[in-house]
Amino acid sequence: MNTPTSLKNSVTFVAIDFETANAKRNSACELGIIICHDSEIIESIHIKIKPPTSEFSFQNTQIHGISWNDVKDEATFLQIWPKIQPLLSKASFIAAHNASFDKSVLKSCCAHYGLPMPDTPWVCTYRHVATKIWPKPDIVPNHKLNTLCHYLGIQLSHHEALSDAHAVAEMVFIAKEKGWQPDI
Repeated sequence: MNTPTSLKNSVTFVAIDFETANAKRNSACELGIIICHDSEIIESIHIKIKPPTSEFSFQNTQIHGISWNDVKDEATFLQIWPKIQPLLSKASFIAAHNASFDKSVLKSCCAHYGLPMPDTPWVCTYRHVATKIWPKPDIVPNHKLNTLCHYLGIQLSHHEALSDAHAVAEMVFIAKEKGWQPDI
């Protein structure tokens, strides 16, 4: 993934989603990144990641369908970091649904490999967007990603990192049309 300089200078926000092999936050095994400028997706990045774990530590396969065999020959987080770090650092904010999870995965992966955590602000489409724009139970029964996507007509293959990140980006676009602005 070579990111042209013009792309790096036009990033408004990045939508991100991690899938993990198990409960350890440094066990990222898949990453979806949607790079956005204003209300347009300018690049989608899907990366399988070899976590610092063994095949016997894959406990979340039933959630996302990713197994050790799917990632054993992939790059580690340390190896992909030089490609993703500039994108995260250039963004005005990083958006994720239930951002505390994705932020903790990024932080744990960075800590595991001794990498600096980007200081880019985070926006949670659950807490900072959905609860304000689509209150429950008046509009939606809950603020889960799949519930909101169904309500908003956003296609979703839930727990596929790129699909989840794409849904987050679309949710930010829709919220901005309704007057929402990030409080960063």
